[in-house]
Amino acid sequence: MKVLVINAGSSSLKYQLMDTDTRDVLAKGLCERIGIDGRLTHKVPAKDLKHEAEIPMPTHAEAIQSVLDALMSEAHGVIRSVSEIDAVGHRVVHGGEEFAGSVFIDGAVMNALEKCIPLAPLHNPANITGIRACQKVMPSVPMVGVFDTAFHQTMPERAYLYALPYEYYEKDQVRRYGFHGTSHRYVSGRAAAMLGRPIEELKIITCHLGNGSSIAAVDGGKSVDTSMGFTPLAGLPMGTRSGDLDAGIMEYLMNKYHMDIKEMLNVLNKKSGVLGISGVSSDFRDLDDAAAKGNCRAALAVDVFNYNVKKLIGAYAAAMGGVDAIVFTAGVGENAASNRMAIASGLEFMGVEMDEAANNVRGKETVISAAGSKVKVLLIPTDEELMIAMDTAEIVSGMK
Repeated sequence: MKVLVINAGSSSLKYQLMDTDTRDVLAKGLCERIGIDGRLTHKVPAKDLKHEAEIPMPTHAEAIQSVLDALMSEAHGVIRSVSEIDAVGHRVVHGGEEFAGSVFIDGAVMNALEKCIPLAPLHNPANITGIRACQKVMPSVPMVGVFDTAFHQTMPERAYLYALPYEYYEKDQVRRYGFHGTSHRYVSGRAAAMLGRPIEELKIITCHLGNGSSIAAVDGGKSVDTSMGFTPLAGLPMGTRSGDLDAGIMEYLMNKYHMDIKEMLNVLNKKSGVLGISGVSSDFRDLDDAAAKGNCRAALAVDVFNYNVKKLIGAYAAAMGGVDAIVFTAGVGENAASNRMAIASGLEFMGVEMDEAANNVRGKETVISAAGSKVKVLLIPTDEELMIAMDTAEIVSGMK
């Protein structure tokens, strides 16, 4: 089955056309500057081909049409007509409590997505716009929604409730939702396959570490806790996000510097994290370079990040009553050997024993712990697009 995977932002749109039978990426690309002017970057991996073009994209509908034109182009296309696209899978950031899994998109689902907008005002409107644009351009193609929050809907109340007046949960749905769920689900499944054991028997801690970072406790294949919360701002310090902090800090800084809540949230979302501590960059590669040249704040930022990851690994092992495997994934998790080693060092009391030579690798699915390590440590490149495509294919096939 050929599935077009769409990840729509407010002014951008990422796409991949995948063959779910072979798991090959037939084509992928990015539409940028939607609503401004429009730019398309289109790649065909099998031919090592790249096509770039300036194309007017006043709305997402024109962006989708430009994607279809590129996919059907004689020069750099991979299909002859839209009829070859069997389904479209959409990444949707927030499904609230409505969705505990991927779903076929119909009118009722669209109404439910609209109701989730207050929970993700920066992301869900763009996701909805992408869905409607695809429906306009491809009205007869079935579409599926895959939610970042869905995997974490198995968390028990003790993990997702905040210690606030209970009516804020009952009336306003204020609770921990968690994000990166598609990634956590994918890598935990791959970890079970690599270990040759049923996922139902395993306790796995998955570390999605990048510019946005989160950790999940996966017990028997189900998420039982995760570090992001009501929004993706919570949990670990990230590239530019603060992560968890004392809420009283906000009142203190807002009063002292005469900031309103929008200014304060801009600081927490865009000026904090490792960028805020280092004053150098939100990119861990830049921090490593600066630290190597003697920049103490850059080194401190990395140390703070690694420490917080390690602390949560310990917490989640306690929450599950043990751990069989720890997984590193995403940009930093897949590529930064020094971060992985710093995080895993000191976890020997839990049964973690690293292999420095095995850990000296980037972006390769492999075991990086020592042969005798009681707790296996794995490097697994995430593939959210494949997960979205496979979910989409399964749901659409089940409808036939």
